[in-house]
Amino acid sequence: MKKFLLMIAATLMAVSCAQNKTPKYLVLYYSQTNTTKAVAEELCKRLGADIAEITVVNPYNGTYQETIERCMKERESGELPEVNPIKADLDAYDVIFFGYPIWFGTCALPAISALKSIDLSGKTVVPFCTFGSGGLEVGIREVKTAQPKANVLSGYGVRSARLEAMPAEVDRFLKEGGFIDGEVEEYEAFSAVHPASEAEVAIFNAAVGTYPMIQEKATNVASRAIPGGTEYLFDTNSPGIKIYVIDLDGKDPDFTRVVR
Repeated sequence: MKKFLLMIAATLMAVSCAQNKTPKYLVLYYSQTNTTKAVAEELCKRLGADIAEITVVNPYNGTYQETIERCMKERESGELPEVNPIKADLDAYDVIFFGYPIWFGTCALPAISALKSIDLSGKTVVPFCTFGSGGLEVGIREVKTAQPKANVLSGYGVRSARLEAMPAEVDRFLKEGGFIDGEVEEYEAFSAVHPASEAEVAIFNAAVGTYPMIQEKATNVASRAIPGGTEYLFDTNSPGIKIYVIDLDGKDPDFTRVVR
């Protein structure tokens, strides 16, 4: 009987340990200009995670224009660049933070190629990306399409021009998601949507005016207070396109992302 009770105790302890096991994290990323790499390294540092890079067999080593032309050709033909084997045992990880730059409004082709060469079924996948104007939502949909049996969560994205804000944003993102301990100040809900006032239009124009790829005009807006200033969510004259703008004390207004 004593041996039997010891066996039960050992079994219960093993079950308890399994239930309370700390997830094992891997940060897996592709980076063309080291911008996405910077986000990957910040995630790695805060999570205590392992890290692995996606590399291309035939790297994009040409000039900026040559790289653009190659990408356009590959997109038009449906061709994906061949990627090297990933130097990590994916089976050993519970949560994969999957990172990539946004090219032409969606995941960079090497990231898509890597997604189609691996199986993340049953794993939790957290996308993260860097972009010129936006693409977070489209990129997440690409990840879900490529890995339909994975649990793909909402992700994090940052404009390359705002990389200095990234460490604090990553910290908040990880705490809000329960990946690391710590409390964050809750943001209030956005106000009701209303026609943008002349002052609000001026804030919108100041935020996007120097970015050549945005031609939209502000129509309606909602706003909320955030630490150090105000965040706006503008509707535009292009159906379905919304733009987030922050106006922080002592700084010029800036847009954080475009949602298409």
